Amino acid sequence: MIRSPLAEPIVLASNNAGKVRELNQLLADTRINVVPQRDFGIPDAAETGLTFVENAIIKARQAARLSGRPAIADDSGLEVDALGGAPGIHSARYAGAQASDADNLKKLLAELEGVDEPLRSARFHCVLVYLAHAHDPTPLICQGTWEGRILRAARGEHGFGYDPIFWVPTHGCSSAELEPAIKNQLSHRGQALRCLRERLEAAHPVASGD
Repeated sequence: MIRSPLAEPIVLASNNAGKVRELNQLLADTRINVVPQRDFGIPDAAETGLTFVENAIIKARQAARLSGRPAIADDSGLEVDALGGAPGIHSARYAGAQASDADNLKKLLAELEGVDEPLRSARFHCVLVYLAHAHDPTPLICQGTWEGRILRAARGEHGFGYDPIFWVPTHGCSSAELEPAIKNQLSHRGQALRCLRERLEAAHPVASGD
């Protein structure tokens, strides 16, 4: 019998602890084994693409090439309507190359100073890419979108990134106030990963159970 590619660990092309934690939670009930690229000494890739899809592919190809294993990469960000779609693909470094989450939140809230509630609409986007190998010409690409609004101040202790200022209308709280299991059901990353799980398990049924 041919061994499924998913029988071996898949490299996650990220050193973001929050993303690693969320993806592992979302994959906990599968036999898909994801390990962060830092386990292979792989640095963050230069995100030179102009879209979430381009950046995800760039990151996945580097991780697959340097590890010799299949790779998953996530590229995600926040789109704020009042800011013309910013910070978008620059979400992680909105306040600068070495910006912290707190720095990015501070800048975004300052940019929205004086903007009324109805105009503070926003959404998270996530693109997940799976490459079977570094030269894979047909990557699996899945996407998710999560609609909400930007608060005027941070709320909540869970999550990471922009979660403390992202209001979730369906639950009447910020993303950072949601329990992790609930957030995983709703979030852009949860949506994209469920799509990717389905496609991986359909392609490699051995990965979904005995």
